[in-house]
Amino acid sequence: MTKTIGVIGGMGPAATVDFFAKLLEATPAERDQDHLRVLIDCNPRVPDRNAAIAGRGPSPGPQLADAARGLERAGADVLVIACNTAHAFAADIQAAVDIPLLSMIEATADAALAGNRSRVGVLAADGCRRAGLYQRAFAERDVEALFLNDAAQQDFMQLIYRIKAGDIGDASRRAMERLAISLNARGAQAVIAACTEAPLVLNADTLATPVISSTDALVARVVAFARAG
Repeated sequence: MTKTIGVIGGMGPAATVDFFAKLLEATPAERDQDHLRVLIDCNPRVPDRNAAIAGRGPSPGPQLADAARGLERAGADVLVIACNTAHAFAADIQAAVDIPLLSMIEATADAALAGNRSRVGVLAADGCRRAGLYQRAFAERDVEALFLNDAAQQDFMQLIYRIKAGDIGDASRRAMERLAISLNARGAQAVIAACTEAPLVLNADTLATPVISSTDALVARVVAFARAG
């Protein structure tokens, strides 16, 4: 018997849809009944995580905790967050429920270890970087994490908000590709798409090194966990 997955989503909505679509694709199924039961709370009104971590806005912690409690009451056996930066508030979520929270950060960092990589480039939002989420995860695994310089990081954040607004056209794809290539040029052996909007436009086929999508990494962990029964 598989577990019921509770998804804390809406940050942003397109990234949540992408996670769900990839979850369906990754689940071995020959009929409807073979798929996982998934409960999704897609709430785009959760306060901006980047602003909160920078001290410029309210904490999303209470709303994220409320979503976790609601999903638990609805029957979720395990929780996931379809947003990297929101993991800065994982303690608020876990304290609100009695069911486990699978970490996108841990799943992604583990996925990066394949191939004995010692240096990876990380495309992460400001809040994720300020919170040190991937810095800690990779330091624990003895992997060097390279981040964009200040000017490129500003470009990345502007691009992320454009993607959130629906701009996933060629210009956005080329802009994300340039940012990823800049990390390759500094010696990154793989590029981590550590913001769930990044995989919406980043084509791994255009890079000289692998792209590790945080969305894909979480999907793989969820399928393995849920199907373990």
